[in-house]
Amino acid sequence: MGNLIKVLTRDIDQNAGNFFLDFENAQPTEAEREIWNQVNVVLKEARGILDDLQAYHGAGEAIREAIQNPSNEKLQEKAWAAVVPLVGKLKKFYEFSLRLEAALHSLLGALTSTRYTPTQHLEREQALAKQFAEILHFTLRFDELKMTNPAIQNDFSYYRRTLNRMRINNVPAEGENEVNNELANRMSLFYAEATPMLKTLSDATTKFVSENKNLPIENTTDCLSTMASVCKIMLETPEYRSRFASEETASFCLRVMVGVIILYDFVHPVGAFAKGSKIDMRGCIKVLRDQPRNSVEGLLNALRYTTKHLNDESTSKSIKAMLQ
Repeated sequence: MGNLIKVLTRDIDQNAGNFFLDFENAQPTEAEREIWNQVNVVLKEARGILDDLQAYHGAGEAIREAIQNPSNEKLQEKAWAAVVPLVGKLKKFYEFSLRLEAALHSLLGALTSTRYTPTQHLEREQALAKQFAEILHFTLRFDELKMTNPAIQNDFSYYRRTLNRMRINNVPAEGENEVNNELANRMSLFYAEATPMLKTLSDATTKFVSENKNLPIENTTDCLSTMASVCKIMLETPEYRSRFASEETASFCLRVMVGVIILYDFVHPVGAFAKGSKIDMRGCIKVLRDQPRNSVEGLLNALRYTTKHLNDESTSKSIKAMLQ
């Protein structure tokens, strides 16, 4: 994704200085290795999840034919046979979101501990910081793909309607054991979200803070704001951006920046857009708007529609205008 990137982070906190944040080659120290190994298993699976989602084309044609010809049993069977394996994939995606949540909890526990400042955590635990960034990158990419694929909800809705009808008629349903009613309800709530993976991470971060009452909330919010600042500086400073091997690195940094902003906005009492926020929202939005519009529209929409505090009265009119 790019060479070692030197990031200037002065003014982020009192211990900050110049340090390297390597989003490509960071290797775990012995102290990081146990958590790194756990999270790495999840991240390896994430690549296949994105490939499967990108290749997901749905059973739209078979479903349309079945709906238009309700008395044709062959077409009903054909649609059901097409939908069942697709619902198996949707189940796989949903169950992966639970493993991603657990991985995020492990990383937050390490990166927000009181032994270091947020900047020191990023300096000393770069492999874990890289994994955190990779989770955010995956999350935004997954949700971008999901939002542009209406077949996902159409397939799942058809599956549930057909399954209910088969139950009423006492027809044995192959595949029912794969997705029972309780699981189907949870999956339905998951896929009803415009950005389901981001909602999962936002809820997980909020849960992490509420469950760790002995940990100052600033440890979490400062970790998030520090990473947002690092990504912004990488992107806006020609000296650093010129070291990117490809635009893939820029896309990675943009998604990570937006991801941590959204998590910060959910966890911080007044959010990312208020005057007291430690995130330079004007600077971050400017960085986004300076990119080709078609490449960042999904990220701008994520800030517009999935943040918690954008429409608060405390959000300045100028920031709202920048996102319009």
